[in-house]
Amino acid sequence: MTYKRPVSVLVVIHTPALEVLLLERAAHPGYWQSVTGSQEEGESLEDTACRELFEETGIRADAGRLQRWPLANRFEILPLWRHRYAPGVTHNLEHVFSICVPDGTAVTIAPDEHRAYRWLPWREAAAECFSWTNQDAVLMLPLRTARAA
Repeated sequence: MTYKRPVSVLVVIHTPALEVLLLERAAHPGYWQSVTGSQEEGESLEDTACRELFEETGIRADAGRLQRWPLANRFEILPLWRHRYAPGVTHNLEHVFSICVPDGTAVTIAPDEHRAYRWLPWREAAAECFSWTNQDAVLMLPLRTARAA
C-alpha cells in the first residue's frame, strides 16, 4: 500500500471581487473546502498546488498567478482519514496558496472527489469551510490581496 505523505497544500481560488470557490467532498456531503492535496514524492509544493488545482477544478495555474503564502499549518489528521497515512502518522503540515481567476472561470470538478461546487463571497465561504485552516485562510484573503496589489 502506498501511503499519503503528511505534507499537503491548500489552494484558495478567488475572483478579483473575492468570490471564493468551494468544493463539496463526494464521500462527505456537507464538507465544503478549497482545493487540497498531498505532495507526491519528488514534487515541489508549487507543482503539488498546480496539479491539485487542475485535477480538482480543471483550472490551470498560469505562470505567476499562483501565490504561495508565508503560511503553513500543522494540524492533527482526523481519525476518519488516518488510514491513508503510514501507521503512527497523526499530523499533517499544510502549505497555503491562492490564485485569482477571472469572474466566470469554468470549473470542472472531479466527480470521484467532489459532488458540487459554488462561488461565495469570502465571508460566507469562510463560514462554510469545515476545516479551521481553510476557514482561516479565506478570512485572511482580503489582507493578502491588498498586500499583493
